Amino acid sequence: MNEDQIKTLQAWRDRLAQMPKGKLEVRTMTGKTPALACAIDQRFSFTAYIPKCHKFDGPELPLLVCAHGIARQTHLNTMIDFAEEQGCVVLAPLFPCGIEDLTDIHNYKTLVFHDIRFDLILLSMIQQASCIWRIRADKFFLHGFSAGGQFCHRFFYLHPHLLLGISIGAPGGITLPRKDRPWPGGISDIHEVFKIKGDSEGQAVPNFGEMAKVPVHFVVGEKDVDTSGIGDSLGPDVPGGGTRINRITALRDAWKEMGIEGVLDIVPGVGHEGGKIAPQVQQFLRPLFRNLHS
Repeated sequence: MNEDQIKTLQAWRDRLAQMPKGKLEVRTMTGKTPALACAIDQRFSFTAYIPKCHKFDGPELPLLVCAHGIARQTHLNTMIDFAEEQGCVVLAPLFPCGIEDLTDIHNYKTLVFHDIRFDLILLSMIQQASCIWRIRADKFFLHGFSAGGQFCHRFFYLHPHLLLGISIGAPGGITLPRKDRPWPGGISDIHEVFKIKGDSEGQAVPNFGEMAKVPVHFVVGEKDVDTSGIGDSLGPDVPGGGTRINRITALRDAWKEMGIEGVLDIVPGVGHEGGKIAPQVQQFLRPLFRNLHS
């Protein structure tokens, strides 16, 4: 975002802080918000849930980002009660189909598509949201299901220093920490793909030491065994096999070898249903939010 955009949004927040709670603008920008166009690229947008405890001139609230699956359904409703319980803001980005390629439905899953960096689009949305609402923007929690789980765990390779915790739900494709495979199957060319030399401290990317500091959650349904939607994207030698359960387990195990510990929940009786794994996601997040408040 440029300086003028930041000043415009901050001035709007100041006006909202002076308005009565019953004013239309305040009511519209509290609770479940309308979609807002991304300031740096209006092809993208985001919605948010702003809890009742939020004040436009109050303290900063923690942020939970929820990345959608390939159907582009945000599942924001499943996090409303949690947002009120924990006093957090939930932000749901929307990365539409058909950007650059009218027939494409996958764009954001691997973070980079044509000249678009979806990780940077998300970070710009967070900056934009923090200019409107009182949100802690330097670090946040991240969850994604299915294609959103692909986005999340790949985001983690690039930006572990920004995360307070990550919950990865049922990704159909995984990026293993292998230096003999190119992105997105592995990390051999990660610097070239993302045109980076290191993180903000000049350290290597991926920074497995930083990743190991972040609480990690893996979650998948017990009945999530249909492979028709995921294909054989990593070839015949995928560790563990071809289902989402196999792949998330393989990712957990590969990260463990790199010193990154994670908790894996296999949810009984649940298939590929993002809304039905929300209780496990919330159970993982609750103690992390408590630590913020203590």
